Amino acid sequence: MQAKKRYLISLLTGAFLVLLFYFGGGVPGPAATGSRSRHGYSRPEQPWPHFSDPLQHLSPWDHSDTEEYNVHISPRQKRDVNSSVYKGKRCRMQSCFDFSLCQRNGFKVYVYPQQKGEKISESYQNILSTVEGSRFYTSDPGQACLFVLSLDTLDRDQLSPQYVHNLKTKVQSLPLWNNGRNHLIFNLYSGTWPDYTEDLGFDIGQAMLAKASISTENFRPNFDVSIPLFSKEHPRTGGDRGYLKYNTIPPFRKYMLVFKGKRYLTGIGSDARNALYHVHNAEDVVLLTTCKHGKDWQKHKDARCDKDNAEYDKYDYREMLHNSTFCLVPRGRRLGSFRFLEALQAACVPVMLSNGWELPFSEVIDWNTAAVIGDERLLLQIPSTVHSIHQDKILALRQQTQFLWEAYFSSVEKIVLTTLEIIQDRVLQQTSRSNLMWNSHPGGLFTLPQYSSYLGDFPFFYSKLGIKPNPKFTAVIHAVTPLVSQSQPILKLLVSVARSQYCAQIIVLWNCDKPLPAKHRWPATSVPIIVIEGENKVMSSRFQPYDSIISDAVLSLDEDTVLSTTEVDFAFTVWQSFPERIVGYPARSHFWDNNKERWGYTSKWTNDYSMVLTGAAIYHRYYHFLYTNFLPNSLKSMVDQLANCEDILMNFLVSAVTKLPPIKVTQKKQYKETMMAQSSRASRWADPDHFAQRQTCMNKFASWFGGMPLVHSQMRLDPVLFKDQVSILRKKYREIERL
Repeated sequence: MQAKKRYLISLLTGAFLVLLFYFGGGVPGPAATGSRSRHGYSRPEQPWPHFSDPLQHLSPWDHSDTEEYNVHISPRQKRDVNSSVYKGKRCRMQSCFDFSLCQRNGFKVYVYPQQKGEKISESYQNILSTVEGSRFYTSDPGQACLFVLSLDTLDRDQLSPQYVHNLKTKVQSLPLWNNGRNHLIFNLYSGTWPDYTEDLGFDIGQAMLAKASISTENFRPNFDVSIPLFSKEHPRTGGDRGYLKYNTIPPFRKYMLVFKGKRYLTGIGSDARNALYHVHNAEDVVLLTTCKHGKDWQKHKDARCDKDNAEYDKYDYREMLHNSTFCLVPRGRRLGSFRFLEALQAACVPVMLSNGWELPFSEVIDWNTAAVIGDERLLLQIPSTVHSIHQDKILALRQQTQFLWEAYFSSVEKIVLTTLEIIQDRVLQQTSRSNLMWNSHPGGLFTLPQYSSYLGDFPFFYSKLGIKPNPKFTAVIHAVTPLVSQSQPILKLLVSVARSQYCAQIIVLWNCDKPLPAKHRWPATSVPIIVIEGENKVMSSRFQPYDSIISDAVLSLDEDTVLSTTEVDFAFTVWQSFPERIVGYPARSHFWDNNKERWGYTSKWTNDYSMVLTGAAIYHRYYHFLYTNFLPNSLKSMVDQLANCEDILMNFLVSAVTKLPPIKVTQKKQYKETMMAQSSRASRWADPDHFAQRQTCMNKFASWFGGMPLVHSQMRLDPVLFKDQVSILRKKYREIERL
């Protein structure tokens, strides 16, 4: 009995060992040794089991050439994998951008030198010129944070005469290419007939794309930048303003919805345009297409072509554009269309009909405030949709189209600078712009976040925030002559300004070659007087953003200005209602000289003006920062060399930002710039070349701004009851009438 028990136990033990060996996967040895985890226990170093099939298409891109991988993907997927667009599809700023290059010298952009024999289109030359003329540009690649190719990458359609051959080899041979890291590639057209893919025809590596007609599928968020499709005639700088001159209430026009363009009979982009005739009613919805394009259009025309062509020729496109409330923007062969920018400029609210298009600058622009986003599959619902939009919403949409056009799209320069500013905001996230800055006047290009991260520090957002500017001003007096007499105008000016109830402090900017006067030479006042030596004793130093300026308002004064305390008080009171504009006394104007075909400058005493000179003017201190950091060194150097025109340049800048004229306030007619001694440095008013220099400055400034930003005005603000035949005791600023 005992023998049977022992036999049974031995049999069961043997069976258990066999099962243990079978399921355990081997015997102890080197292959089964473990590694210690951070918790101290042993972890077997065995590979994950291989599961076939479902997740095979998620294999890493660097494994895409293996035979096992290629078995499980379609030919279309293989083509996509080999495409340059897809190879870096996983790129983001954190993975494909070297931030350390930007930490040393800030956000600087380097443009590769143009190679001999390389053809460059006019549009791409405009892009390169804009980058090289911007404040971001550096000629030293060692200081660069971002690199832009000099090789023309705008048109990558192989059938185009602008197509650059052998681009792959040329790009790879660039010494700083580094697989595209920290590079930006501009592109308007990619792919060719018949499928018009988004492949550029060369490996972009880890480079960012600033691309038109880019799809949401291929767009890499917070890495690529979607730009608008623009024509070769698009102006390099400036550009025309929007066509909305005044608001009509109700905001309806002759047509509700219009479109006029090509119809593609077959192929990509043909579906939506072929169906437009279903909603065309020839009354308030006018959607016109033509088959009459291309060499062989008659061979391929369908039964509708002749009728469509006849209807097409009856209407003028410009007349339709300017007299329609909404403009349809269907896709063409590519997702983007010239119609988009044309509609924006004409204040014709775009109705987007291009599924999958990543709209231009979508990272920062809220297109729901300026466009109607439609769906190609729901074309028949478009007319009823636009008819249902309330007139208040239409007015808001129309106004936003004008703001966006003028802020970001009216020139190649603005498109390129917006692209660079978006990338800079990613790199310098601690000083990036808010959504309100991008989508509110004056826009992101004129609202520099390096100045402040608080919207209330800018002159443009007081009403939106429900706040008011600081109730005090800082006077900045520009001194260029030595203090030799107690009867000099600057001392009288100091006393008058210090008596103002709104004066917080007075800064004397000492730009004189003589040493600073002793403290006892300055008059005793109830407000602090701070004397600062000008940087390099140049004219532009009067607009430096000095830390000593503690108030929002700056009262800018020449040393020979004659103003009473009452005049100062009234001007500041007016400025508080218009904090984004220049408010002051001495006014000047500009005009176009047809004989000389250039801009002219006049100081004639008329009711018309476009400038208020900064010798006696109030403006927001932000314009000091903008003058110093936004304007190019070439213009500031010109001002410093001539010791002239700094006031004109400040007026150009403020009018370019606000799109508004300055404001002239009540002024005594006997006011004139005091003629100083001919031997003094301030004798520029008596210099015979002074007036000619200002004419030259006007045209130089207009050239850089891409047009004339100054705006004429005939408005003058006077105190209530000014010159009225009533008791002087009823007037708040009674002293002004005695001057």
